[in-house]
Parts: sequence; structure tokens; C-alpha cells
Amino acid sequence: MVAQLDFEQLVQAFGDGVIVCDAAGTIVFWNDAATRIFGFTQEDALGQSLDLIVPQRQQERHWDGYHKTMATGETRYGTDLLRVPALHKEGKPLSIAFTVALLHGPDGKVSGIAAVVRDDTARWNDERALKARVRELETALR
Repeated sequence: MVAQLDFEQLVQAFGDGVIVCDAAGTIVFWNDAATRIFGFTQEDALGQSLDLIVPQRQQERHWDGYHKTMATGETRYGTDLLRVPALHKEGKPLSIAFTVALLHGPDGKVSGIAAVVRDDTARWNDERALKARVRELETALR
């Protein structure tokens, strides 16, 4: 049994990205897997807004949901997987899947959010190709 858990060692060992943001959406933690997924180093990401990885066309929707979650302290993505588009440092589009955990301050108010993120791009591309093939076959049968 581990006498004391080393948080940094634990989240750096994950194959999934771990990103922690404060209530304003500023990145305060970024693990090595997040660097692998998004291309941004820890130095690139820390202190930056989540706009770093949120495509511009998704930003308004993202921030509406983020601010609502911070205000209400409620999210369904603690247990439900959310799949959304994201951006790599090189500008290439990604599809990511993630869950979140709300972090609370001593006063009980939401003080931030932690996300466990996985690159879902290959699955998304495979699903898109499969749907296109099904449409093609359905059209051929008509």
C-alpha cells in the first residue's frame, strides 16, 4: 500500500492527457500525454486559455458550457464521455473524448476543472468512413 500518493507521478504516468484549469479556464496543469496528443509542451500550455486547443468555431459553445458549469457546479461529463473537435499545435484537427471532474475550494464553490482526455481521431475517422460506405451501398441498392 502506498503511504502517500504522489499526484504528479500518477498523472504523468497516464497514457491519457490530464488537463486542469482554474475557474476562468486558464490551464494550470498539463501532463506529458497532453503534450503528445496536442503537440503543445507544458511550457506552451500553462497559463494559457483553453482556446489553445478549442477550434475557433467551437469556442462560443465551449465557453457557454464552461461558465455554466462553473456557476452551477453541475456537469454531466463526469460520467458521460464527451466527444468534441480539438486542435493540434500544427493546426491539424483532432477528435478528442474526455470526462471531467469538478474541483472545489474550501468554501465548496467550484474552483476549477480537471479533464482526462484521449485522442479519438482514428476512431472518428473510421466511423466517418464506415458511414460513407453504408451510404454508398444504400445508394447502390436503390
